Amino acid sequence: MSNQERGNYGEDLACDYLKKHGYKILERNYRIRGGEIDIVAKDGDTLVFIEVKTRYSHDFGPPAESMTFWKVKALLKTAKFYVQKINWGDKEYRLDFVGVDFVADIRSPKIELIKNITS
Repeated sequence: MSNQERGNYGEDLACDYLKKHGYKILERNYRIRGGEIDIVAKDGDTLVFIEVKTRYSHDFGPPAESMTFWKVKALLKTAKFYVQKINWGDKEYRLDFVGVDFVADIRSPKIELIKNITS
């Protein structure tokens, strides 16, 4: 399985997890020049931009460690473009993170949701 296929599989699992937790998936892989949002969803009335990181080893750390200051900054920039594109106005939106970790069990990954990673 290629890295892209692994990432897509992780995003599929993340979408299933989010749906089970009440999220409505609006869009996947929203791209602009210089940025991408893995999943755009709604959690109730809140627009949510979700970064997904899938790990099969911890050579580069667990999934949540991928959320650096610079990564969050780039995600927020892309999210602001999306908010403007859909005329979201001053309504609430946030950035969430989903880690899909296959290290302990390749057949049953640990999935972790972190809400509002900017606070």
